[in-house]
Order: sequence, then structure tokens, then C-alpha cells
Amino acid sequence: MLIAIASDHGGYELKEKVKEHLRERGEKIVDLGTTSSESVDYPIYGKACAEAVASGKAERGIVICGTGIGISIAANKVKGIRCGLCTSVEMAQLTRAHNNANMLAMGGRTTAEELAMEIVDAFLDTEFEGGRHQRRTDMLDEM
Repeated sequence: MLIAIASDHGGYELKEKVKEHLRERGEKIVDLGTTSSESVDYPIYGKACAEAVASGKAERGIVICGTGIGISIAANKVKGIRCGLCTSVEMAQLTRAHNNANMLAMGGRTTAEELAMEIVDAFLDTEFEGGRHQRRTDMLDEM
């Protein structure tokens, strides 16, 4: 699976650790920045990652800022994106199973490294259930 990943300065350290984890899983990665912990604007990186997913250049996306809030808002502005901010494994499973999220957001300053890797695994390994949830995701896509 090709995964686009991006962060601002607040998520840079965690992004680098997530990339390592993804490589260990055998995933292909496209890193859309940032390249350091120097201050940058999260909307630029959230949008870039979301556009890669929405265009089909990547199958899924992961975005990280200090809390995950701002960058998830930015990603969700792109048509066709369903980005879930997840703070637990259960949330990651449900955002895939029920919402068919194609992007994951996390907080670099609020998510412990070990938990972040578990969240990433749950997000990537959980399939969309479809059924009654399909109607709802179709509604989201029409918005």
C-alpha cells in the first residue's frame, strides 16, 4: 500500500518514527514534509497529503501536527477525504470500519510513540464494513 504522510513542526518527530514503523511493515511511503522541527503552517501539509490521497496518488494518508486537530481540519477541506483524528486503537478501528476514513490524523505532542504505532496498525489493518455505513459515507462524500 502506498501511504502519503505529512506533518508540521509539532508532528515532525512522530512522523519520522511512524515512517520507520511503516517501512518495517513493508509499506511504501511518500513523505510530503515538513523536513524539520522548524515552525511551519500545518494547513499546507494537511492539504498536500489530502490531495495526494484524493487524487489516487496514495491509497491512504497520515497527517500529524501538535494535537492532530488543525491538520485534520485542513485535510477534511479536500473533497473526497475522510480524515479521522484518533487518540486510541478503538477510534482507529471504528474510523475505518464505520467511516471508511482514508486518512488518519494524530497529535505529535499528545500521542505516545507506542500508542501511535498501535493506532497506525489498526488504521491500516481494519477494513470498511460497508452495509449500513455505506449510505452514511456516501452522504459525507456528497457534502
